[in-house]
Amino acid sequence: MENQPLDSMENQKSLPNSTGVLVLGILSIVLCCCYGVIGIILGIIALVLANTANKLYITSPESYTESSYKNMKGGKICAIVGLSLSSLYFVYAIVMISLSINGGLDDILKEVIREIGKH
Repeated sequence: MENQPLDSMENQKSLPNSTGVLVLGILSIVLCCCYGVIGIILGIIALVLANTANKLYITSPESYTESSYKNMKGGKICAIVGLSLSSLYFVYAIVMISLSINGGLDDILKEVIREIGKH
């Protein structure tokens, strides 16, 4: 960027939604504990916005600031982490809910111990 003329740097603008991608990515990590649903939704939205912004940047990188591109990349990474954590928490919540509906974990463990004791 040091070799670019001053006029070129002044005409650069930030990528659309680059800050939004970063905020949504961070929120998807923070809100993954809400049964995973909110984190999954925010993570998917952030990834869609990041892919759109990335396509814009690839077509004409000289038109956009490097800092907005870095914000978008950081938000995309946060969105991937948030989506992963939210998905794991969602599966965990489903398993725990199904165990509680089917008699609870204690009853299942007692049944397993009883079956082991018979052998």
